[in-house]
Amino acid sequence: MATPLVKKAPASPKFPVLQPLIYKSVVMVYRIFAIVTLYVVLGGVLAYGFVMGFYALDTSWAAPVILSPVDDKSLDFTEKLVTSRQTLEELNVDKKRLEEGVAEMSKHQAALLALEPELQAAIVRERKHNQATGPQLLELDKQKQSDNLKTQAVLTQVKEVEASIDKDLAAGLITKGDAAAQRAALNQAQNTYTDSKIGEILLTDSILEKTTTDTKSLGVLDKQAELISEIAQLVAQKQLHEESQQIDRLRQALATAKQSPYYLTASGDNTVFFAFVPYDNRNNVSSGSAVYDCYLNMIACKKVGTVKQVFAGEEHAVHPIFRTDMRGFLIQMQLDHPESAKSKTVFLRRKPLFF
Repeated sequence: MATPLVKKAPASPKFPVLQPLIYKSVVMVYRIFAIVTLYVVLGGVLAYGFVMGFYALDTSWAAPVILSPVDDKSLDFTEKLVTSRQTLEELNVDKKRLEEGVAEMSKHQAALLALEPELQAAIVRERKHNQATGPQLLELDKQKQSDNLKTQAVLTQVKEVEASIDKDLAAGLITKGDAAAQRAALNQAQNTYTDSKIGEILLTDSILEKTTTDTKSLGVLDKQAELISEIAQLVAQKQLHEESQQIDRLRQALATAKQSPYYLTASGDNTVFFAFVPYDNRNNVSSGSAVYDCYLNMIACKKVGTVKQVFAGEEHAVHPIFRTDMRGFLIQMQLDHPESAKSKTVFLRRKPLFF
């Protein structure tokens, strides 16, 4: 009989004990990783919440700001500063020119003021003289007219005399020389009468000048008014005073501009460090206050400098943590460690967490 086949038992694993241990180790590692990850996430959430709460409550932080001469605000400030300085220089030149001319104008004004009463006295004197001589000229004019009438009556006989001279010459009673001499005498009388008529007309003009306000008198009055106006228009001292006031205002404006952080940026050769401080934190800011820089923005802080100057002008910035718009002002920092100017925040007066 054939021998029945016998089935072999399956071979047993070479490491029957390690497999369960590996499974347990994997599960343990997974659990540890999950727990660590959970705590890390929880710690991150708590840390984030702590940072948010810290910056929401803390009032000693400030955000360093780097101002560049090529920033829009710096360029605009520089342009206005240059314009103001140029205007100030031009005003100084004008002021100097006016100061040089004031002395000469003052002499001219004094001369005009001295001339005005003399002109007034001359006008009064001339009026009195005219009042005295006017009536006399009227009487002389009447006399002149009377004399002319008599002379005219005599001259009406000239034609008869001339005719008589011609008859006598034709009759041979007189010579031609005698006739010429007689005719010359008649012509002389005629010329005298003509001159007398001209003199009477000129006398009439003089009477009109002395008894009325003629154009010559009006010219004198016009000169008087012109003199008074010229005296009133010597305003160099007033203009000098106005320009001096404008120079003072410009100097005050420039002095105020020198208190701006942009002035230090535009005119300074050395690096200047600034920081933005929100209005809520202004109670912790004063000149000479300590400046601290911290690791992780709040721990292991060290003193890195002091507050040198506080600026009054309002500035706008973005919150370094919350990324929201803020209103505040700038301060200038004197830093012993310039790299702290690149930190996100610094703290003023004290360490935020006392370490």
